[in-house]
Amino acid sequence: MTKYKRVLIKLSGEALAGDQGFGFDEKNVRRVGEQIKIPLQQGIQMSIVIGGGNFWRGRSSDTMDRTKADQIGMLATVMNALYVAEIFRSQGIPTIVQTPFPIGNMTEVFSKEKALEYMKKGYVVFFAGGTGHPFFSTDTGAALRGCEIEVDVLLFAKNIDGVYDDDPKNNPNAKKYEQISCQQILQQNLKVIDATAASLCIEQKIPILVFGLNIPGSLQKAISGENIGTLITVK
Repeated sequence: MTKYKRVLIKLSGEALAGDQGFGFDEKNVRRVGEQIKIPLQQGIQMSIVIGGGNFWRGRSSDTMDRTKADQIGMLATVMNALYVAEIFRSQGIPTIVQTPFPIGNMTEVFSKEKALEYMKKGYVVFFAGGTGHPFFSTDTGAALRGCEIEVDVLLFAKNIDGVYDDDPKNNPNAKKYEQISCQQILQQNLKVIDATAASLCIEQKIPILVFGLNIPGSLQKAISGENIGTLITVK
């Protein structure tokens, strides 16, 4: 078992929505909060990036400008971060939300130094708003922030329990990998993370653990370094 000191958790917006598929499932969010409490109390420093897929994915039509569509997606991630941070706060978990652009007094503008200071004090730091620029996914935003704050691992909590060689929803014989390299992910064109995020992780040698958020206790196990899901290596 590997003991991580600092992690970044990438939560799927769809996974937070639960069975309803849209918006928030508060029970799901509270379960996430309960799972991070013990590792947080043990001194593991935590940050979180949340996707926006429970509110917005891509463009609503082919006529919509990509830049505007991505800006709407960035705001969806801010809504998610503000909501989850508030639920965590009600569970006794101190939180702060940082964004790459100012949003009045609702968030703080991203600062590596402040983020590290908050985490050392036991806060969970949410990085919302992606990179602040269009044409970059929340996977890339998570990888970028993970590189900046020098995490030990990126934990990708999804609504699927790991990396497969094919879509297990369509192919019951799809093979699940216990371990695979970022280079193989790119070579085989597996869609688990995007190429920009994978390249950043390769360059900075940050491994990625992909696991299912809806499996009981999976997040706490992942944070604690247990071998669950699929480990994406960068050697």
